[in-house]
Amino acid sequence: MKNAQPLKGLLVLDFTTLLPGPLAALMLAEAGAEVIKIERPGGEDMRRFPPLVNGESAVYAMLNRGKQVLTLDLKSDADRDKLRPLIARADIVIEQFRPGVMARLGLGHDDMRAINPGIVYCSISGYGQSGPRAQEAGHDINYIGATGLLDLQPGPPQAPVVPPAQVADIAGGTFPAVINILLALRARDQSGEGAYIDIAMTDAMFTFGWYALALGVGGGRFPKPGEIPVVGGSPRYRLYPARDGKLVACGALEQKFWEAFCAAIELPPELIDDRRDPKATGEAAARKIAARTGEEWRPVFEKADCCTTIVAPLEEALRDPHFVERGLFAHGLTLGDGREVTALPVPIDPLFRGKP
Repeated sequence: MKNAQPLKGLLVLDFTTLLPGPLAALMLAEAGAEVIKIERPGGEDMRRFPPLVNGESAVYAMLNRGKQVLTLDLKSDADRDKLRPLIARADIVIEQFRPGVMARLGLGHDDMRAINPGIVYCSISGYGQSGPRAQEAGHDINYIGATGLLDLQPGPPQAPVVPPAQVADIAGGTFPAVINILLALRARDQSGEGAYIDIAMTDAMFTFGWYALALGVGGGRFPKPGEIPVVGGSPRYRLYPARDGKLVACGALEQKFWEAFCAAIELPPELIDDRRDPKATGEAAARKIAARTGEEWRPVFEKADCCTTIVAPLEEALRDPHFVERGLFAHGLTLGDGREVTALPVPIDPLFRGKP
């Protein structure tokens, strides 16, 4: 199949701000959709996020590449009237206000469906459009905290760790929005009718807690923080500091990989069976790793092929020949000072994206 953008010809009205909705609309744009971003006078908050390049936010530019911007005061009758022809021909609407706001503005699903029965209307919010917490304010850390996910490995009580990724925003907001919008478009192909999609960023966090959920409901005991093997409970799946402070990411869960890892670090034979004393095995492995630098360990683990990696800083990962060869950074973005930088990589197959 030749490169073809399957969403070409579709119009998306993007009423969202910050991260979840703008990234969802960006992904639709990458697959060929025309996206018109509706912003209030003065622009959305993300426009002021540093770093600013000639007064323009690089963060905003990353998330809104390829979109058109229409500035409207949604509290103004005259400005809302300007939306009517766009609503009439729109295929998809994405909004991210608190539940009820768009309806109070006369721009809720029922209002738009009356103009365009085929519209696919997606609302993204923290806790969904209904339920006792629907109006509760929050951000990513609150959503993973409310659903049991953060409790699985918050780090030591004296130094709890904030996760390095916006899991709820992207995996609970952006990805479910895109998936369900595409499902709604497929359903519209069959029925001719649009749909209303209620995306709660918290909902998918229970999906990420799948293993703990299975242990709790199936085994009768929910795991305590750090107990699950893949969140620090096993020496086979752990971060080990090297002598120079570099981190060694060990993911040697399967026995063959574990044995190869143990051989590579020359772990004493009596400690290889980590079921007998996981703590002693982990401490011994940590001492072994700490005896060399990350760069000294790199060729050792590459040769051992034991699911063990030296943790790379982002600037180093951007130069990794593997990711470069796969074209992750082939698409470009022009900043306010004219510099061409890499566009945000998105998980859209090159088959469906525009050419770099």
